[in-house]
Amino acid sequence: MSGPSQPPSYRVRVAEDAADREMCFAVRKEVFVAEQQVPEDIEYDAYDAVAVHVLAVREDGTPLGTGRLLHGEAAAAKTGGEAAVGSLGRLAVTREARGLGVGAALVRAVEEAARARGLTAVDLHAQTHALGFYERLGYEAYGPEFPDAGIPHRAMRRAL
Repeated sequence: MSGPSQPPSYRVRVAEDAADREMCFAVRKEVFVAEQQVPEDIEYDAYDAVAVHVLAVREDGTPLGTGRLLHGEAAAAKTGGEAAVGSLGRLAVTREARGLGVGAALVRAVEEAARARGLTAVDLHAQTHALGFYERLGYEAYGPEFPDAGIPHRAMRRAL
């Protein structure tokens, strides 16, 4: 009796070089710009240069997902200025890879990167439809709902 087919295997790692970052941006363009209609000129920002980007890549080299961690001064505007709190953002998983655990693996990779930099908590701005996803990973919503790129969001935080 054969079991269900194995999902494609992938690994999650910190984006090391320009080629990795290009794969991160390609995933974001597919998910945010094409699928969610976020204007391209606000999808990419000055923080991309200083962020830690994480990348999920299939065995054949196809990028499946990405996320980024802002820390230090770059995170202050999003976290209320607390130096020990990082900001997780731009979490995106390609349509073909959804349901494989890629998003959760990316969140954990961002948390590892935050711990490695001495941070004690991670904040994020979740699209309201994704609140349950982040709650299952230990994040708690706080504050009122607010729009970002025309999409309703809530702030969430998890202590590391």
